[in-house]
Amino acid sequence: MTRSIQLLAGLLASASFATLAHAGEVAGHVNDATGARGLQSAAVRIVELNRTAETDRAGTYVFGDVPAGTYTLEARYVGAEVTTQTVTVAATGTVSTDFNLGAVGGGDILVTGQTANLTSALSRQKAADGIESVLTRDAVGQFPDQNVAESLRRLPGVNILNDQGEGRFVSVRGLDPDLNGTSLNGVRLPAPESDARSVALDVVSSDTIESIEVKKSFTPDMDGDFIGASVEINTVSAFDSKKNRYSVTAEGSWNDYSGKVTPKGAFDFTQKLGDDFGIAGSVSYYKRKFETDNVETGGWHTNDDGQAWADSVEYRDYDVERTRINAALSADWRVSDTTKAYVRGNWAQFDDHEYRRRTTLDFGDFEDDGPTAITDTSATFNGADERITVERDLKDRFERQRIRSVSIGSDTDTGTWKFNWQGSYAKSTEYENGSIDPTSFRARFRSGTVVAIDNSKTYYPTYSVTSGADSFNDASEYEFDKAELTTLSDSQDEEWALKADLARTFAGSDGDFTVQAGAKARWRKKSYDFNMSYLDLADGADYTLADVLGKQTYRLIDMGPVSSKTGPRDFLDANPDAFEVNSYESGVASASDDYSVREDILAGYALARWDSSTLRVIGGVRMERTKNELNGNLVTDLEEEEDFTVEQVQYKRSYTNWLPSLTLRYSPEQSVVARLAGYKTVVRPKFSQLAPRYTVNEDNEAEFGNPNLKPYQAWNFDADFEYYFANNGAISVGGFYKSVKDYTYEQVLRDGAVVDGVAYDQVTIPVNGETADIAGVEVSYSQVFSMLPAPFDGLLAQLNYTYTYARGTVLQEGEDAAGNTIDIERRINLPSSSKNTFNVVVGYEKGPVSLRAAGTFRDKYLDEVGGDSEEDRVVNQHFQLDLSAKYKVTDNIRLFADWVNVNNAKYFAYQNLSGAKRVLQYEEYGSTVKFGARVSF
Repeated sequence: MTRSIQLLAGLLASASFATLAHAGEVAGHVNDATGARGLQSAAVRIVELNRTAETDRAGTYVFGDVPAGTYTLEARYVGAEVTTQTVTVAATGTVSTDFNLGAVGGGDILVTGQTANLTSALSRQKAADGIESVLTRDAVGQFPDQNVAESLRRLPGVNILNDQGEGRFVSVRGLDPDLNGTSLNGVRLPAPESDARSVALDVVSSDTIESIEVKKSFTPDMDGDFIGASVEINTVSAFDSKKNRYSVTAEGSWNDYSGKVTPKGAFDFTQKLGDDFGIAGSVSYYKRKFETDNVETGGWHTNDDGQAWADSVEYRDYDVERTRINAALSADWRVSDTTKAYVRGNWAQFDDHEYRRRTTLDFGDFEDDGPTAITDTSATFNGADERITVERDLKDRFERQRIRSVSIGSDTDTGTWKFNWQGSYAKSTEYENGSIDPTSFRARFRSGTVVAIDNSKTYYPTYSVTSGADSFNDASEYEFDKAELTTLSDSQDEEWALKADLARTFAGSDGDFTVQAGAKARWRKKSYDFNMSYLDLADGADYTLADVLGKQTYRLIDMGPVSSKTGPRDFLDANPDAFEVNSYESGVASASDDYSVREDILAGYALARWDSSTLRVIGGVRMERTKNELNGNLVTDLEEEEDFTVEQVQYKRSYTNWLPSLTLRYSPEQSVVARLAGYKTVVRPKFSQLAPRYTVNEDNEAEFGNPNLKPYQAWNFDADFEYYFANNGAISVGGFYKSVKDYTYEQVLRDGAVVDGVAYDQVTIPVNGETADIAGVEVSYSQVFSMLPAPFDGLLAQLNYTYTYARGTVLQEGEDAAGNTIDIERRINLPSSSKNTFNVVVGYEKGPVSLRAAGTFRDKYLDEVGGDSEEDRVVNQHFQLDLSAKYKVTDNIRLFADWVNVNNAKYFAYQNLSGAKRVLQYEEYGSTVKFGARVSF
């Protein structure tokens, strides 16, 4: 061991009270029947003292301060036979007692496959202090799904919001993903995107993960920055398994729209370097090519007869290539029998290369008089009445996200004292340089051109050119309009953190009483720097769509002539003198979005805990002090003069939140657990909303950030009842209520709105709402049907349903009877809140075969608040079916196949106008098939 490692070891050992020792200890491990794998969250009880301890992730338990005598130890685990042993404790020293648990009905506990995942998850859920749901890997390192986000959607109250057909952002209890907190190995992850706090979970590979805990209730030792849930991801430790393990996975992925097979490969391992030191790591690579067909509309209007039409229709053809690279490495050291130290690092990269060909039909000039002809299902536009503008453009964008984190710390548990500390650093970035977004070609058509829009389809309109089609579809008619080059889009979000917790347990005749306190400091900075070049065509240059003509792969309709994917970039590179930079447009766009925010949080807490074999009570309070430094630009756009001014703006502020909580866990018998929790939590606004960014155009219309935004504050109440079946399963019923104050939404103010003493004709600004009420019910059922006769004894099922009521009040402009502008209170569903979510998994596992069908349903939700209910953007309900199969060739080789989105579930966003759903966005993606093999040795 080198001198530096020795120095680090000494620091960790001294900081962790490793030299502390207490007389009368009982300690040991709980393993599966083979002794090869420790079982986390097994409950070990000293029957005569009514004291209970849960095993840690290595299967270790410890009781401190045990009086001399002879006792009965009892070990329990979901799906396992209860096992007892008798121990004699002396006045000093430690008695070591291990348990190897067998399955109900005899035999080994299954540690691979669906049953193992279910058993492990239910055991951790049962042992938890508060209300939570858990996903775990099995003994050979397989997670339930290849994608972490896809796995999470199987849990009660959890659903996923999609991005181009891929599950990315987690919604808990139907709430906005920004109302969750996400941690990796105890480190809160910052967000790569410039306008978000939430983290897309698909950037973390399932090959690196040991478990994911979705904690829906709060105790004072947790970060208090969530209302939906705290999503806590734990990666693999070298001591998760008793044996060294190496695994290699090779996979192919085929999307039926792209018709291409793309690769995925992974390698993960755990290796002990002696009895007390080990390392674990993984690396994975995944490339996916897929296509999306999209239709979007804007500017819906109605006439006096209620007949509707849109002043623009866009047909978008996406070709996407996404590459994910993940790496993780951890080192774990058993400093002593009571202390474990660790260093953990994770690195994830997500590359997104997107080509988008778009045809836009613009009928905005018809707005005053409406279409030339209109029916309930169609609208006709004649160029003889007003001009018809058509744009055909290409976006060629490459974006790279990275998330990295490193943590160092230790955990000490002597049975009487507990001490842990952790220092961490995390950084997320999103970087773009050289994207073309977009290159646009435009043509205007007048007399001789007639375009008919057919709105009779359920999801999207189609068009036909009934007159002038030859000119309409002639690529040479479309002259270059503009090119926008993203020369820099740089979002950076980093956080340093340091925390420590100390607890002292006092053993009593009927249970244990614990007092605990801790502190945490977080130093975070998020910034965004955006620069672009707006290119016009130079005098004398000639450039039309015909110069870069390509072939479309669109399935919904014939889009007409489109650009090739690489043609605009090649033309730009080959003809730099054909373009000139519009300094005015470039300067306004480059200055408007820049910001930087510092957020320092100092937290402290104190709690008391009572534990007996039947009752657990945890009560206390957490204090979080927040300090902000907010920097942005005031950009005044003087379009008539083709000039603008930029003024730097800075705000500083601070505030304190007190977050009390009380949690009760009552288990009158081993098969029954009831929980009650009341607590307060806080969610801070998005940095992009807080940043003092101001843009004022020549019409005296302003878009503002709001540095005075208050954080969401929520009083939360949870109740849950769980019943665990003897053979392997559980049913739970729970309810929740949340009263949320100061939630945020975007408000539009008109007619002389005054901000900071200045009057504007129109202001768009994020503001705080008043109070929102969120209530709901969760029901879940899980069961392994091993009691059935063969061959049905291999069946298993998981079902859950969540109902969420989430309503709030917003202020919007309206008119009184005299026509005066007034503020009107309007009740809305909270954005991104689905009323009903439902998940069902039916599996079969017997011998070498494992089969599963999984369906997930999410109700419609409000996506954006409009000026009134008819302008609201709503996302339609979504149901998706996935199938998977695994086959164990040998103990070390497993084949698998997944069929994702079997039913080609689609994305549909609309507004309710004149009694019908008017499409705003429609997408379909096709299904994806994955197939591969995993080899362990």
